[in-house]
Amino acid sequence: MKQVLQDRNSGEIKVAELPSPALLPGGVLVRTMASLISTGTERSTVQLGSKSLIGKARARPDLVRKVLDSVRAKGLAETLQTVRARLGEPAELGYSCAGVVLAVGDGVEDLRVGQRVACAGQGIASHAEVNFVPRNLCVPLPDAVPFDEGAFVALGAIAMHGVRTAGVVLGDHVAVIGLGLVGLLTVQLLRTAGCVVYGLDLRADRAALARELGAQATFTDADALAAALHEGTAGRGADAVLLTASTPSSEPVRLAGRLARDRAVVCVVGDVGLEIPRDVYYEKELDFRLSRSYGPGRYDDAYELLGQSYPPGFVPWDQRRNMQAFLHCIASGALTVTPLLTLRLPVTDAPQAYRRIASPAEGERPPIAIALTYGDGGGSPVTPVVPVRPAGTAPQALAMIGAGNFAQATLLPRLVKADGWRRTVVVTTSGASSRTAAERYGFERAATDPADAIDDPAAGAIVIATRHNTHAGLAERALRAGKAVFVEKPLAITAEELERLVAAIRETGNDRLMVGFNRRFSAHAAKLRAHLAPGAQAVTYRVNAGPLPDDHWTRQRDVGGGRMIGEGCHFIDLMTFLVGSLVEDVHAVALPSADAGSADTVQVNLRYANGAVGHLLYVAAGDPRMPKERVEAFGRGRAGVLENFQRLTLWKGGEAREEKSGLAVDKGFDGEVEAFLRAAREGGPMPIPLEELLNTTWATFAVEQSLAERRAVRVGSPEGGPP
Repeated sequence: MKQVLQDRNSGEIKVAELPSPALLPGGVLVRTMASLISTGTERSTVQLGSKSLIGKARARPDLVRKVLDSVRAKGLAETLQTVRARLGEPAELGYSCAGVVLAVGDGVEDLRVGQRVACAGQGIASHAEVNFVPRNLCVPLPDAVPFDEGAFVALGAIAMHGVRTAGVVLGDHVAVIGLGLVGLLTVQLLRTAGCVVYGLDLRADRAALARELGAQATFTDADALAAALHEGTAGRGADAVLLTASTPSSEPVRLAGRLARDRAVVCVVGDVGLEIPRDVYYEKELDFRLSRSYGPGRYDDAYELLGQSYPPGFVPWDQRRNMQAFLHCIASGALTVTPLLTLRLPVTDAPQAYRRIASPAEGERPPIAIALTYGDGGGSPVTPVVPVRPAGTAPQALAMIGAGNFAQATLLPRLVKADGWRRTVVVTTSGASSRTAAERYGFERAATDPADAIDDPAAGAIVIATRHNTHAGLAERALRAGKAVFVEKPLAITAEELERLVAAIRETGNDRLMVGFNRRFSAHAAKLRAHLAPGAQAVTYRVNAGPLPDDHWTRQRDVGGGRMIGEGCHFIDLMTFLVGSLVEDVHAVALPSADAGSADTVQVNLRYANGAVGHLLYVAAGDPRMPKERVEAFGRGRAGVLENFQRLTLWKGGEAREEKSGLAVDKGFDGEVEAFLRAAREGGPMPIPLEELLNTTWATFAVEQSLAERRAVRVGSPEGGPP
């Protein structure tokens, strides 16, 4: 399929051939018939993408701070890999489209194949022949509304929510500052709501168009607007001022204070400076409001991605209902978008369209909106696999499922360096990310269906780096297909998943499984274990994990498994490695979670079969700039301290020996990948014994059980039996 992308490094815009996205639960595949380029939001996006690295840093200092924090926590090398991976991932342009449903995912009951729909969302309703759209970002398109007009749905919802946020009522005198696309839609909605509308824009043609669309008076001069409002309201001023402009200046906010009556509403819908002049806003006791995008539900992953709805009695106008209301206005004739649609172009001409909005020729006015079209609906745009390069000749082959930020920062750069391996196919749910990963890391094909990797006869090894709730199922399928399997942690997030995986091993005899417990492969960890041979007798492990947002996917039980299952397994595995035995029972306590979700600060005591003890303190309440990990291990008159995998101190006979790795953080990723590929190539034992993989996973389940039941819990058997 065709999709419009922007290179984050060069800013170049191109139309690429990509695999079509995967169909996932909770959403639909939509064949796009029209998508909209808005001259405001998308011009800003494209201009940011065209800036140099220094220019991007100046525009987004918040991201620079995150990079510096990452260097402190993860080291310079891993941070550089993460930044390069992010910049290497193209931007998927577009956020508003209309089309026809091709397929319906599990859990979606109110949309059907063949239905006309309109869709919204950055990176979701993209300029692409096929999009996967979560249910709450997709609404039915009335038959009376053409596809190119339905493609205005995201912009219409923004304007709709702005009007609702302003709280205007019939007869209000309302000023709209900024008559671009959102401003012109806002003028029409206010007129439909029975308001007297005044408009201001620097461009005379926009002001004239606003009058044609229902504004009582429009101006290019602020003083003239102020005079008209004074006369039209008998000196009171505007009941509400909506700011739909796009400028870093705070002048629109200052002007709004001047235009507004006493106790009026000033509502920011666009992207303007927010320096509020206290005197006028205080003297008039103005109500300053911010309108966020399409309405309630925006930026809430539980709503947008997981399909949770808000009760209408409490949230009558969420973003989905705003989208529907806007389309109803078009269908009923209460609002028109025809005068706003300046240009229609086929999607193959998208680079030309963006040039016209970003850098118009001399004397050329930028269009208000451009509709990209996608043909007449004939044929099928669905292309689950796209060839990228000719097949290689190396004797061994592997396939990759998942190529997110972690995989691109840690696993893929190391897989590329592996001699004697060809890389056949990389699979992600997004066509853009799979094609980019294939090109960057030398895969022969890009795909969006895991079956293309699992069923690939050439690939003897499969690497899985997807979200946690898919690990066990994909690993089970790959083992049954006879592959050697590397799966990122955790191995499973429920006992049922783990039992099915163990059953597959028993039934097939294929136990060639490895989990990404990388820390035991650190050179520091190996030296610490050797120093305490035959094994540590007591280990304490402090992890300054830092907080996660309440809605982060790792904290969602059915997606990430919670923090102890999702990440705590790493630390239990390293303690098991140092002790040289299996966990027999655990006792865990935790600080109460503020949102009653998964515990974020947990203390776990572990007892091992050989009598050793372990103590894990996993903390989310500390200073995130403090180094993340510290391990102290003891036994037989010796001790060792490993600080954030950068400094190792070994104690023996009253003397200490110290080793440092400088800015480098050796968490064992190199050794982990090398060990797996060697075992997969030679057919020897997997690097981590299966009983340890299973025991660590059962131990994390026991931690959760201990927290729930407030008692010590015995860990399941290494053969995979439940606790």
